[in-house]
Formats: sequence, C-alpha cells, structure tokens
Amino acid sequence: MEFAEFIKTPQIDGVALCVPNQNSVEGTLCITGHHLILSSRQDREEELWLLHKCVDSVEKRLDGSVGTLTLKCKDFQIVKLQIPSIEECLNIAASIESLSNIDDITLTYPFFHRPSFPILEDGWHAFAPEAEFNHIQSHVGSEWRLSQVNKNFEVCPSYPQTVVVLKCIDDATILKAAAFRQNCRFPVLSYYHKDNGMVLLRCSQPLTGPNGKRCREDELMVNSVLGSGRRLRGYILDTRPLNVTKLATSKGGGVEPEAYYPQWRRVNQSIERPSVLQESLIKLIEACFDVNTSSDKWLSKLDSSGWLGNIKDALTCACVAAQYIDKDFGSVIVHGSEGTSTTLLVTSLTQIILDPDCRTVRGFEALLEREWIQAGHPFADHCVKSCFAVSKQRQESPVFLLFLDCVWQIWQQFSCSFEFNEDFLIVLFKHAYASQFGTFLCNNERERARLRVKEKTISLWSYINCPSILCEYLNPLYDPNGSVIWPSVAPQSLQLWTALYQRWQRYLPAQYDVWKQIVEVKEKNKELKSRTVKLRKSVATNS
Repeated sequence: MEFAEFIKTPQIDGVALCVPNQNSVEGTLCITGHHLILSSRQDREEELWLLHKCVDSVEKRLDGSVGTLTLKCKDFQIVKLQIPSIEECLNIAASIESLSNIDDITLTYPFFHRPSFPILEDGWHAFAPEAEFNHIQSHVGSEWRLSQVNKNFEVCPSYPQTVVVLKCIDDATILKAAAFRQNCRFPVLSYYHKDNGMVLLRCSQPLTGPNGKRCREDELMVNSVLGSGRRLRGYILDTRPLNVTKLATSKGGGVEPEAYYPQWRRVNQSIERPSVLQESLIKLIEACFDVNTSSDKWLSKLDSSGWLGNIKDALTCACVAAQYIDKDFGSVIVHGSEGTSTTLLVTSLTQIILDPDCRTVRGFEALLEREWIQAGHPFADHCVKSCFAVSKQRQESPVFLLFLDCVWQIWQQFSCSFEFNEDFLIVLFKHAYASQFGTFLCNNERERARLRVKEKTISLWSYINCPSILCEYLNPLYDPNGSVIWPSVAPQSLQLWTALYQRWQRYLPAQYDVWKQIVEVKEKNKELKSRTVKLRKSVATNS
C-alpha cells in the first residue's frame, strides 16, 4: 500500500495554527505518510510536528470559503487549523482520518523511524526474563525456576516464552493446569519479597463454571506455593466486582473453591471493568475542558466522572496485597477474568509499594517490561483510541493510564523516594498511545515476534536511557529510600493530575520554574561539597 493514495493535498499555504496558551501561527501545512507538519512562513521554524497516530478524532467546520479542522489528540491536546479552502480542508481531513486509522501495524511510524541519537544500549535486550530472574536468584535459591513450557507461545499466546514457576512443578503439570485457566494464563511468579520470602503471583480466572469443575494439577500448582519455609498462608485477590464474578461463573469462569485450596483465603477487592474505566476517562476529560463552568459544577463533574474513585480502588487493592505480603507474612495470587488488565495494574502497584528498586528509572522500566509488555497487556487494543473517539471493536481502555496516575499519586506523597520526575510518567503515557518507538506496539510478545518488532523498530528504552535524554527525567530531590512506602488513599490525599489532564488548558510556567531552581540549587550544593573536599585535602596536606 502506498501512503500517497491517502494524501489528496500534500501541501497548502496560508494555514493558521491555533493552540491553547500560544499565539496563532500562519504557515505552510504539509502532510507526509506519518506526520502533519506546519512551518511558519516567516522564519521557516517548525511550529507543529504531529504523528497521525496521535490524532484521536477530526472535526470539520465550514464557514464560507474557510474551513476549520479541530484535531483532538490522544494526549488530550487540541489543535485547530484554519484552512483557506473548503475543498482543501475536506481533503486534508480525509487524509488525516485515513492515515490515523491504518490497521496494519507494520505501516506505522516505528517501522520507518531512524534514530538521530546514539544507541548506547539496545533496550530490547535490557530486561530479558533470564536477566531479571538472575537478579533474584540469590534470594529464591532453588525453589523457583525458569520454564520454557511456553516456547513458541504454544501454551499461552499472551505469555512470554520464558516464565518463572515453582521448581517442584514439572512442565507436564503446568500444561494441564493451563487448560484450567482462561486463555491458559496459569499462575506465574510476579514478585519475590526479599524481606520475608513471601511471593506475589498472577494468573487468570479458573474455569470452574456453574458445576464447580476442578483441576488437580492447578490445585497442586497453587497449593505448592504454601507449606514451604515460612509461607503458611495465602490470599487470592480477585479484582472483579461481585456481580461480574457471578456472571463469569455462569459462563464457565469462576473462582477457586475453598475445599480444594484450603490454605488460601479468597478476598474480593473490586476494580471497575476496563469498559467502565473508559467511560470514566471520557467524563474526566469533558470536565477538564469545561473551563467556563462554575467551581461547584466543575467539582460535581469531576466527582461524577468517578476517576479519582477508580484511583482509590486500585491503590486500595495494591495496599491490601502489599500488607498481606509485608505485614501478615502471606503470599498473594492476583487475578480478575483474563488477567491482562486490572491484574497487572495491581501486581505492578504492589511492587511500587514494596520494592524500592521499582522506584528507580531502570527498575521502573524493568517493571513495565515484566508486568505490562511481556505479561501481555493488550496495548494495541486498549490504546487504539483515547477519550475523544471510539474504535469499531470498542476495546479501548485507560488501564495503563490509570496505573501511571496511581504511580503519580504515590510520587506526590513520597516525592523524594522516586528517582524519576512526573515528566517521565507523562512521556510514557504519550508513547503508549502514539510513538516513533516499538515498545508499546501489539498486544503481546507473540504478535511482536510474528511482526519482528524487536528487529525492525527501536526500543523506547534505548532513547530514554541516553544520558543526554535521561537527565530531563531525573528527580532532583531523589533520596533513596529502602523502606516499604504506604500511600494514603483518603479522599483528601488524592489529587487531579493537572500537569497531564490540563496541561493544554492551563499555563503552568511557575511549576517548571520551581523545579528548575531546585535543580540549580542541587548543582550548586554539589559544587560546594566538591570544593569543600578539595580544601580539606589541601589543609591536611599542608599541615
């Protein structure tokens, strides 16, 4: 397929660009296969460089001989283009709509992007399961092992080829246990708590159905987690609302029967379904863009969106899991229905709370790889649209955005405990929805392997971990904290993330000036400390 067939008007002069909090600019608009570019006619500086994939929806308004396009983007930016010709306006709108909705992933920009920065480390190989397992092997000893049971993705298409399982469970048992779990997502190790040896596992729901089916291999696999060492009690954390669980049981899903999993206590800690989260985000952004309403009505809209309530539910569930592991000396299995959305949300947040390494840049990147990308979160489905449009399949859902917002809430409460700043979280959100890198492409590792994503695209980590880039995302207040951190979920502790949801409506220079001053103070302090050390050495030598 040629991109040219979608581009009816490749270039037009006299286009006015209007972006909130900026002066309007008139220039030349160009459409390429992947970008929409507007350059000022006065100084030829680029005023707009927008990926087509970043466009969520296109709205047209025709007024006499002039047409206005309103581009609503997946990162919540709104761009208006005034075009001096109705015909050209319609042509450009049709081109953007077609190019922003191309289904073939191999035609997206990551497969054409050539980096302008030096690749010092290949991000595709930075967080391989084997390397991550080596980091904890000295702690887990011989109890856990790497299994290739899913080689060539033959058992579970949404799992990576290598997973961590109990050493006492052979692959034949895993094969039978997998058949008892939805989409064959059998229990795998998610996190090992070094402080007390407790573990966090994840999987999908068991297929017990209305008749209460059982699987002895699954029972063996789950029950074997307990009874060794200090692991004597366990908790199965179900993230589904009770009505969803009952409906799932009637359709062949269900829960683990207590009679066959006697040492495990089942706990229901519900988080809304992905489809409900999507509706919540839509209402949130509608409220954020309603700048003319009164304070009372705006607060009412914010409350009715339910977004902060969803944050509270997710953080509460993660805190419960963390408390079971750290305080109650219990191991935890987390699952919902499929185990690819809210399950990953909870397991990753739990690790942020428990593991200080996950609060570093590299540790957080490893967490995203392990718990989201390799674990099979369907980024291609969930992030195909944002909040201004819907896809034909209606599978979009902001589960990953909810995770980043929850991390930001914890970051707000423990700012000195994180090596990265909030810009790091914002850039991850942007790249999850539209990117020149291949990290968030596809729904799982099998799809990435089939399309050879790791061979044909650049990893986002290769870019971010370049020293010249990474310095922009470091927290100047970072003071390593090796302790478990317990975020508050009280309503007064949760805030609207204005730097993300309202960054295009509000002018926030003061906020960035403060951070700039903090960086300058830290650098000056570092310089003075260095001079002090040199002076002390000089005095010691002379005396």
